[in-house]
Amino acid sequence: MPHHPQDKKRAVNRLRRIRGQAEALERAITDGQDCAAVLQQIAAMRGAVNGLMRDVMESHLRDSFSHESCDNPQHQALQQKLDEAVSLVKSYIK
Repeated sequence: MPHHPQDKKRAVNRLRRIRGQAEALERAITDGQDCAAVLQQIAAMRGAVNGLMRDVMESHLRDSFSHESCDNPQHQALQQKLDEAVSLVKSYIK
């Protein structure tokens, strides 16, 4: 779970958008909209949920493995590895 206020706010905002998408999807299905339109809305929701997952995972990784800035070469190497891991996660969760 995001611990920093700006991360929490971003997560809540994403959740609100996802809720709006879910409500729109429910209306589309209830109203009998075309399958292509419904599938497009589902894909948009999937993308929104994946974006939320990326943000929460990045926040978790940074909170778990990141420390205050330090000039120690080992710390800098750890930060670089953390940045690489976050990039890798972001590339796979789209």
